[in-house]
Amino acid sequence: MIGIKTGAKFIGAALLMATLSACGGDGGAAEQTVPLESYTPQQIFERGEFELARNRTKDAGYYFSEIERLYPYSEFAKQALIMQAFANHQAKNYEESRSAAQRYIDFYPTDEDAAYAQYLLALSYYDQIDEVGRDQGLTYQALQSLRTVIEVYPESEYANSALLKFDLAFDHLAGKEMEVGRYYLRRGHYTSAINRFRVVVEDFQTTSHTAEALHRLVEAYLSLGLLDEAQTAGAILGHNYQSTEWYEDSYRLLTAQGLKLKDRGNNWLSQVYRQSIKGRWL
Repeated sequence: MIGIKTGAKFIGAALLMATLSACGGDGGAAEQTVPLESYTPQQIFERGEFELARNRTKDAGYYFSEIERLYPYSEFAKQALIMQAFANHQAKNYEESRSAAQRYIDFYPTDEDAAYAQYLLALSYYDQIDEVGRDQGLTYQALQSLRTVIEVYPESEYANSALLKFDLAFDHLAGKEMEVGRYYLRRGHYTSAINRFRVVVEDFQTTSHTAEALHRLVEAYLSLGLLDEAQTAGAILGHNYQSTEWYEDSYRLLTAQGLKLKDRGNNWLSQVYRQSIKGRWL
């Protein structure tokens, strides 16, 4: 991760305060007594670092972006671009962070900080996934960007973190399917509910939601009188999730009607059951 330098280097930046006015409290640049064009890219860069050290991340992002605008071919332009992505991410200006990170990847794909730029790009999506009800497009974008970190930069220091966040984002998508499925189930729309829970069982089987999805399938199929499917869903629960509360609930539901947790019939759940017995999923 980009280190934020402290110490004597900021003395020069602090001296600029006499002639270079700070950004406004709302994050926008106030009028400057001396135009930025009058300063060297190094001076502007140091001012950006100075603002970061004061936790004025919006202001820092502004100064780093000005280097890109005023001195695109200077030796500071490349570092200012990655710092712009970092500062804007810290300020939760995710679109600006994403844009700067993408430009860095486009301009410097083989640079040592390209992995970090890709990681910042992924975080710009991931950090907006804060609740199940949000737009799932952000989650898919986060998954795609995190996968790029994992596959393109597997030896980088960001690969392990990206893998963990990928699993959490994947779990989030399954959670959304469960939320919608439960909504349909409560309202008696059993076929629609089953379709949602089936997605979790087939496409998100490695997430924390699979056991509940199987139990909800037991509930929905029993409500429709589809006893073979209900018993087979219970059998999968018994084989893979016997220690969970969802197995216990399904067991009570099925046995109360004289049914068993057993693979029955020839349906999609039977295929899942047979593959789970062999130790592998679909």
